[in-house]
Amino acid sequence: MQRRSVLTLAASAAALAACSSRAPLLPRPLGRSAPELAEAAPPAPREFRAAWVATVANIDWPSKPGLSAAQQQAEMRAILDRAVSLKLNAVVFQIRTSTDALYDSRLEPWSEYLSGRQGQSPGYDPLALWITEAHQRGLELHAWFNPFRARQNSAKSPAAANHLSQTHPDWVKSYGDQQWLDPGEPGAAEHTLAVFRDVLQRYDVDGIHIDDYFYPYPIPQPGSDPTAKLELDFPDEPSWQRYLQGGGKLGRHDWRRQNVDEMIRRLHQLILATKPWVRFGISPFGLPKPALRPEGITGFSQYDKLYADVERWLHEGWLDYLVPQLYWPRAQKAQAFAPLLDYWQAQNKQGRHVWAGLFTSRVTPADKAESWPIEEIGAQIEITRQAYPGSGHVHFSMVALMQNRRGLADALQRGLYQQEALVPATPWLEAGGPAAPQAELQEADAGRLRLRLAAGPGKPVLRYALWQRRGQVWSFSTTQQPELLLERQGLDGLVVSALDRVGNEGPRVGLQLSE
Repeated sequence: MQRRSVLTLAASAAALAACSSRAPLLPRPLGRSAPELAEAAPPAPREFRAAWVATVANIDWPSKPGLSAAQQQAEMRAILDRAVSLKLNAVVFQIRTSTDALYDSRLEPWSEYLSGRQGQSPGYDPLALWITEAHQRGLELHAWFNPFRARQNSAKSPAAANHLSQTHPDWVKSYGDQQWLDPGEPGAAEHTLAVFRDVLQRYDVDGIHIDDYFYPYPIPQPGSDPTAKLELDFPDEPSWQRYLQGGGKLGRHDWRRQNVDEMIRRLHQLILATKPWVRFGISPFGLPKPALRPEGITGFSQYDKLYADVERWLHEGWLDYLVPQLYWPRAQKAQAFAPLLDYWQAQNKQGRHVWAGLFTSRVTPADKAESWPIEEIGAQIEITRQAYPGSGHVHFSMVALMQNRRGLADALQRGLYQQEALVPATPWLEAGGPAAPQAELQEADAGRLRLRLAAGPGKPVLRYALWQRRGQVWSFSTTQQPELLLERQGLDGLVVSALDRVGNEGPRVGLQLSE
């Protein structure tokens, strides 16, 4: 494809200006089209670089229930500003903690973590504002849901009248000090899918994200001998009996896995049918099923206890990205970081994204005795980059970066996060990038140049990638703005390309500055 620049219109513009002594003089465009520069620029750096923003129990946001709307919004902007300063490119924002909503929902009540009382409006739509503010900063916003938890053990306010525990108590089961939707109840599954559909249809999210809570983590059987390690079974007898009476042939554990599998499969189909550019991500517990584990890896089995057959979801391609929670240090051999990362990458037969979930909050504030050294987080990022270039990672959670615990945020900013990175492309959702952009460069003032960008015909543009060359050194950045100012000193070449919503890059345009 021939690369063109509106700089070639300079002669025409000058001729038109000469036709009338009264016409204002236009700034003289600089440089020339340079396809050779477009070829010489390095590949765009790619890395999913994100943090979870947990709202359950006010872990990350808001800092406590009952803050005013203005206080909540100030905290939100501070989080997003920190994400930008760290050169993160996405936030994973929790909007459904316990069949509640941190957005304006007709299906479920407002979360108590906003006001202190479930069902009470905060006076604005948090999700809508988070999306707007994130996108204005060039950040992706992935909406994080818990699909089955109905009440978390830190909840304090009574259930709202429209909470599922009140409107459909037959779907909601008490398990220890929590409440849980029964995944075997068809009505509960349909309701949960309706919640996902509602958000997809009404909000401009970049991703739909679920975590590791499928069936609940088991708790000891009350009154039992602790040494016997007896576990309380999930109380799904009514739905189990209906399954058997309807001719079901699976054993109970396989039936439970089928219930979760069907939720994952149908949710994936729903997203593709509603907004096919929205990515579907799952962040499961980090250990594989026992039969497939690498040598020396031991511990909890989500396959047997949470009824999550994560390997199957990867093999079937029912997701766009997997973020296994690799929440152990490198030296902990029974759950060692690198072998677990290798395992999940090896299971990725469909070529989906696999990004490491990092337990960044194990770096504690300075006044706490037990802490991971900040070097542990940096080393895990390095392992991921070296073994799987262009992949990514997600920090749990944003609070550790906001508090700059033990200088962690500063260290990342100085070192591993010096350069911006694009979110990895997801070409199986949408092929081909946008057309080459138009680019015009003019003098702005003594020390700066003005770059104007315009999308080419056809496919919409989400943002532009920009390479600046000074001598033999290239620097990379991104922008959503059609006009920006660049430092003139030493600048001898520019390369620009356009990107779409799933990260596909189009053809590049090169500009060589005049000698």
